[in-house]
Amino acid sequence: MTDTDLSLDLEELVSAEDFLNYFDIPFDQTVVHVNRLHILQRFHNYLAKEPVASDDDALREQYTRLLTKAYGDFVDSDAKTEKVLKVYRMNEPQTAFIPLESLFGQG
Repeated sequence: MTDTDLSLDLEELVSAEDFLNYFDIPFDQTVVHVNRLHILQRFHNYLAKEPVASDDDALREQYTRLLTKAYGDFVDSDAKTEKVLKVYRMNEPQTAFIPLESLFGQG
């Protein structure tokens, strides 16, 4: 895979503000200040659910759309409600499978 202008540009972005500015997404600094890690993690999660676009123009559109969606998730919500990071899901009920054999020392 060769580096494209987009991939080289992305390597330089280090903050949520950098990403939002690069993709020309208007944002409220207060929302980003409180939720920057959550926004970037949600963006990552959205990216993981879609096939990667095949060229720079399509990829730029995909990134813009998904980052806008990720930011929007936190405009009228908060990190605790959205539960993006694992720390917010740790106290939720967990499901575990324990084989019956292990209860009786068999297996």
